[in-house]
Amino acid sequence: MGQINGGRGAPAPAEAPHPSGSESSEGGRRSTRPLRIQLWSWNYEPEPTAMGPIAARWAEAMCARGHQVEVVTAHPHYPGPLWGRRSRPYRETRNGIPVLRLPLVIGHRTTAARITEEATYAASAALAATLPSMPDVAVAVSPSFLGLFPVLASARLRRFPWVLWLEDILPDAAATTGLMREGLALRTAQRLERFVYRSADRIVVISNAFRENLLGKSVPAWKVTHIYNPYTRDLGKSQGAANGDAPARVLYMGNMGFSQNLPALVRAFELSPALDDQVRLVLAGTGELERAVAAEVRSERVEMPGLLLEGLEPELDRATVGLVPQRPDVDEFNLPSKLMNLMSRGVPVLASVSPRSEIARIVRESGAGWVVDAADPDGFPSALRGILGDRAELERRGAAGLEFARRNFTPDAVARRFEDVLNDVAPPNGAERGR
Repeated sequence: MGQINGGRGAPAPAEAPHPSGSESSEGGRRSTRPLRIQLWSWNYEPEPTAMGPIAARWAEAMCARGHQVEVVTAHPHYPGPLWGRRSRPYRETRNGIPVLRLPLVIGHRTTAARITEEATYAASAALAATLPSMPDVAVAVSPSFLGLFPVLASARLRRFPWVLWLEDILPDAAATTGLMREGLALRTAQRLERFVYRSADRIVVISNAFRENLLGKSVPAWKVTHIYNPYTRDLGKSQGAANGDAPARVLYMGNMGFSQNLPALVRAFELSPALDDQVRLVLAGTGELERAVAAEVRSERVEMPGLLLEGLEPELDRATVGLVPQRPDVDEFNLPSKLMNLMSRGVPVLASVSPRSEIARIVRESGAGWVVDAADPDGFPSALRGILGDRAELERRGAAGLEFARRNFTPDAVARRFEDVLNDVAPPNGAERGR
């Protein structure tokens, strides 16, 4: 059985100090000047998952702190063409923020389709980079590896600084998930990756694991800043026994892809003698492996409602435990936003991950839940049996996660830390910056 740990008495690996903006007193807040910021993000709302809502909360928080933010993004396309298709750029305003939408060929079911999608977005971004709008600083989000190069070129030609906001370590991700194999293509991607790191004025990473990865690739430490992603849903309260006397509900939300290990976990859940009919596993999402996950469902104890939009709020309210899985053999190339959102709602977390992963570190450090070794899928249902039997401990760990989220994951806390980075690179008083 996988080892359960986390919470009181669980060891956590040492980490460099990570002061959160929300932990600073108002009197100690660094004075800032309004900046004109361009945010280049492949994803933006109304896309309901992954980077779309993260980018939107970031832009709104920066605007609330007095900055002018202009967003350059693709036509909504993730997790699929739910918003139709566009062949021309267009503008809109979302929550008071001007947004330029760029066309792209939508599709990511195959490697070729993914490359086409990203390449067409990059071509559109190259045209957008010639527009007359001139920022004090640009923030470019990765993923969209190819989409970074128009921002890089524009920054060099027009002499403004740019910050890379690293959400995925793309060559590592492609190699881990099998999208790219050892060979010329992967080596080329790795060389381009290093070129991007050298070219950025600063790099913001979302985890300490990312920071160590970049330092191992000879990126200087002064260039890299660790800032957590914000939560993207409303702050909640500790759930406790959220579902009363009804069957306990274990909620997974988000992508069903290659890195989550969901087919193995569903199989272990369905075959486990440790669980009875008083537990439901709710899989709210979609993705490349949705059919493989569905093939492991053998009873009504597993529910697959699909991608939930408005319907996700009631599921969060009813959740007894939130599941955050990650394959044990993957390099840490991302940090799932579901972790921030579960903790911000006071939902205790069961993480089926490598015990050495960043997810495991956050769960242990915050006391927000439990960690089981993903190398042993049977450890997931075995752990659930003990976890669900202790309502007081469920409530305590949910409250601990909520408090950690208040300190570290609020959009304003994230915006404050970004201000420090942007003010370090933005030219004073909009003056031209030499490169």
